[in-house]
Amino acid sequence: MAEFEGKVALVTGTSGIGRASALELARSGARVLCLGIDDGANGELTAIGKAEGFDIVVRKADVSRPDEVQAAIVTLESDFGGLDIIVNSAAIHPYGTVVDTDPEVFLRAYAVNVGSIQLTARYGIPLMRKRGGGAIINIASVQGHACQKNVAAYVATKGAIHALTRAMAIDHASDKIRVNSVSPGSVRTPILELAARTFDGNNADIEDVFKRFGAAHPIGRIGEPEEIAALVAFLASRRAGFITGADYSIDGGLLAGLGVQ
Repeated sequence: MAEFEGKVALVTGTSGIGRASALELARSGARVLCLGIDDGANGELTAIGKAEGFDIVVRKADVSRPDEVQAAIVTLESDFGGLDIIVNSAAIHPYGTVVDTDPEVFLRAYAVNVGSIQLTARYGIPLMRKRGGGAIINIASVQGHACQKNVAAYVATKGAIHALTRAMAIDHASDKIRVNSVSPGSVRTPILELAARTFDGNNADIEDVFKRFGAAHPIGRIGEPEEIAALVAFLASRRAGFITGADYSIDGGLLAGLGVQ
């Protein structure tokens, strides 16, 4: 029997780590509903799911909007019968200091990166309670621990995810719902490609920039989304049954090299 046979998962974000996590869970038997706002990424994930025969449904949604998240989870209950796993991966990455970041941009980052976690939990946890528990995995970032310059809004949201994860873990331990976060270093995602073009221009050789980013990690390379997804799947599984309220760095030794515990 596949590890997640009979389980239902909700994943936000349909590219990068969200896509890889959805595929990892589906390969292990889960039925997966993915929420994403990007039509291109949604279509690509749908095509992959169909080609490989996975039970993945992709729904267009702005995960910062309560009505859209609630509607998706109502549909999930009626179509899938319940909910066992939530992976919160949707994110945006503005650049700028607190001075030059437009307030609307700052608030939008919070609404997507942090607010969506509250929304999937608000509407999803009642379904998990009916199933006797579950697991929530929030995708944070090493930048919630140690940050670079000019990313004030993004790092504020990632630090907030660390704190929110701990609060959720404490609040819902009695529901047998485990809540953990994962903090990747540089990973091959659209957000990392945005970073490459932000720092090196639109004509940058992305692979060359990725090699430079990778060199900052003691392991000598950037990570792949599938490596993060493997950790997500472990934290969602019964094997992680005694783990909650924790943050897991998966960063090729980046924080260790910076001397941050």
